[in-house]
Amino acid sequence: MKEIVFAGSGVAIVTPFTENGVDFEALSELCEFQIANGTDAIVVAGTTGEASTMPDEEHVSVIRHVVETVARRVPVIAGTGSNDTAHGVHLSQMAQKAGADALLSCTPYYNKASQRGLIQHFSAYAAAVDLPIILYNVPSRTNMNINPETYYELSKIENIVGTKECNMGQVADVVSLCGDELIQYTGEDGMVLPCLSYGGKGVISVMANVIPAETHEMVASYLAGNVARATELQIWAVPLIKVLFSDVNPIPVKAALNLCGFNVGPCRLPLCDMDPISLQRLAQVLESYSLLA
Repeated sequence: MKEIVFAGSGVAIVTPFTENGVDFEALSELCEFQIANGTDAIVVAGTTGEASTMPDEEHVSVIRHVVETVARRVPVIAGTGSNDTAHGVHLSQMAQKAGADALLSCTPYYNKASQRGLIQHFSAYAAAVDLPIILYNVPSRTNMNINPETYYELSKIENIVGTKECNMGQVADVVSLCGDELIQYTGEDGMVLPCLSYGGKGVISVMANVIPAETHEMVASYLAGNVARATELQIWAVPLIKVLFSDVNPIPVKAALNLCGFNVGPCRLPLCDMDPISLQRLAQVLESYSLLA
């Protein structure tokens, strides 16, 4: 069986920005909030962390800061995906030097790749670092899919240990082919229980930015055999999940954190603020969960 980087709720943490760069004090506050509320891993500089807008030096500085703040209390998983294999390899090596415990690597975007190209792309990452790698399959953003047969070939590589899967319709096929040689995490907050039912180990979550304790409890309950409690929490979270994905992620979750009293600033362009009506709806849902500051 491959190494399990974490079991439970891994938060895809936002990156707080000011007009002058990263707000590292606010980032530390977010990390402490997550750890205090039971989050099982912190995923930094991913999609929700707006890594695509960060120059390499800033990207690595954010990873390093989270590593130093967390101080080994939970695993830190660094996003290092790129549509340029050489660039992604470089970021991965820098993340390893910064102290990350594992890497999260998305499929190439825009230029895309064939399935053979995907195998070569991720193989290059794996050969360049000693860290465990979690693949990230998110067809809605990259317009491509890691096919089950490709997962099978990649699962033969020792330090490719898991996947953050957003194409939930293929999880059964992937599990059938790969077994416990590829740990399943879902990237869909609304589909945590289906992933766990196939033997998955958790979620890399957006909603955990706002409700870390409940997201942790949902996964922990299921893994402990309390399916009824896990189901109750999954259903309870549905209105919040809907509003957190009512605009392009991470626009709503950053707005939500600001409304909850965390000063995480705005998103960077091309992501813009929510329109007033949508923001009002977000505030109403947060209030219904007693989350407003």
